[in-house]
Amino acid sequence: MEYRRLGNSGAVVTAYCLGTMTFGNEADEATSFQIMDDYAAAGGNFLDTANVYSAGVSEEIVGRWLKARPTEATQMIVATKGRFPMGKGPNDLGLSRRNLTHALDASLKRLGVEQIDLYQMHGYDALTPLEETMRFLDDSVSNGKIAYFGFSNFLGWHIAKAAGIARLEGYAMPVTLQPQYNLLVRDIEHEIVLACQDVGMGLLPWSPLAGGWLSGKYQRDQLPTGATRLGENPKRGMEAWEARNARERTWAVIDTVREIATARGASMAQVALAWVAAQPAVTSVILGARTREQLADNMAADGLKLTPEEIARLGDVSKPQMDDYPYGAGGINQRHRKIEGGR
Repeated sequence: MEYRRLGNSGAVVTAYCLGTMTFGNEADEATSFQIMDDYAAAGGNFLDTANVYSAGVSEEIVGRWLKARPTEATQMIVATKGRFPMGKGPNDLGLSRRNLTHALDASLKRLGVEQIDLYQMHGYDALTPLEETMRFLDDSVSNGKIAYFGFSNFLGWHIAKAAGIARLEGYAMPVTLQPQYNLLVRDIEHEIVLACQDVGMGLLPWSPLAGGWLSGKYQRDQLPTGATRLGENPKRGMEAWEARNARERTWAVIDTVREIATARGASMAQVALAWVAAQPAVTSVILGARTREQLADNMAADGLKLTPEEIARLGDVSKPQMDDYPYGAGGINQRHRKIEGGR
């Protein structure tokens, strides 16, 4: 598998990361072990979980797998997250020093490790001063409980502010951001990607297949049923499906992915994943497999290198709406500057 630098750190991870949100819920422990075994056998070295995944069960399953597979465990980069409630009290959530202290210690115990390789803030907390969070993270690096830290679902200004605090105080810098990013959801390109590039942070895109849409499992004007993320929740599924189904852009993107997949002899999922992996600043794409078969198909994307023409074609058909100021051409041209005739 292809290896890439973990953001601006010295650690190296594979271009595809195994997400474990399904462990303990959609995938039982035996299946979860098989999925991790297959991932490690394929050369993967990056596992991503969170304390809220299956209310801590996902971390526990990952921890038991690490203990049972000591050889693989020594090579695996393990990432988890803290932020969302793990209790009913008013202080059992957020990015406060109090909550993160308890959350980090609990994650270390469930995972059965002395240090978490990448500890991520699962979302922004408007109540807690960011200075408090950054001090906690720097302390946790200093005391060896985490090696690196990053963010998930932060906005551009959150990233810029956090980096500014770190630079001012001499704290450790964030290394990654985990955002939603795929051919149907490219809004992070407005500012978030640029903020990450400015700081040197790598992207760890989640939902690279847009909840299954880019794998070809949904059909125009046909409400999904059965074992799909939309079909298993009829009310939520209806609302989400209707919103995306109504956009012509959705089907233009899907049709283009299908055409390229057919021409390359690949699955639609592999083409969609390869596009995300080829984007600027992307470190590792998070795969959320429910079954071993899904994982095998998705992992095959590592060997699929799209041509510049294919990347451009997919980029054009999925281009996000950025016509108006300040994100459109007018704003871009206004901000641009170069030395005429120089370098």
